[in-house]
Order: sequence, then C-alpha cells, then structure tokens
Amino acid sequence: MKSVAWMAAASLVSAAMAVAIVGRQAGSDVLLGMLGPLAAATVSWVLTERTYRRRPERLTAMMATAFFVKMVFFGAYVAVMLKVVGVHPVPFIASFTSYFIALYLTEALLMRRLFAGG
Repeated sequence: MKSVAWMAAASLVSAAMAVAIVGRQAGSDVLLGMLGPLAAATVSWVLTERTYRRRPERLTAMMATAFFVKMVFFGAYVAVMLKVVGVHPVPFIASFTSYFIALYLTEALLMRRLFAGG
C-alpha cells in the first residue's frame, strides 16, 4: 500500500506543477488525463501485489484478465472524456499518455522488486 501512496502523491504533485505551467483553463484537462491512468495503475498494482503474496500461481491469469478490463476501461474513459465531458483534446491526451507511460513504468519496476523478493 505504501507504493500506491507514493504513486498517487507523485502524480498529484506533478499534475499540480503541470497545472501551474499550463494554467487553470487547461488544468482540469491535465487532471482528468491523470486520473484514469492513476486509478487503473493503483487497482492493478494492489491486485498484483495481493495475488502474488497470496497465490502466486494465479498471477498470470489475473494479469491477463486485468489487461482485458483495462483495455475496455481506457477506451471508455477516453471516449467519455472527449465526447461527454468535452475536455480539450491536446492537454488531455498529452497528460493521459504521459501518466499512462510513467505509471506503468513504475508498476513494472515495482513488479521487478516484488519478484526479486523485495
């Protein structure tokens, strides 16, 4: 759970810095671009860590299922943000992509540490 707190804190601090740079008008687009990847990475990491500690033989099946769920979630999330909420596409997509890459890189590094026994 400590890792989740660090991911959330780093995301919020970096989003606040981005909002300070781009201004308040695009700030909500940046924050909404961060929220989807942060929510998915957080849930994914909690499930990965719990599954590995309790039943490591189920980890691959859980990750395959999570991959499918995340594909559907991200498709729906982006569609809703662009079509229903009406975010500005450029700051939203830039933020979404940046956080997606950074958070999943973080998750991969956390997995490496977990699998090494750390």
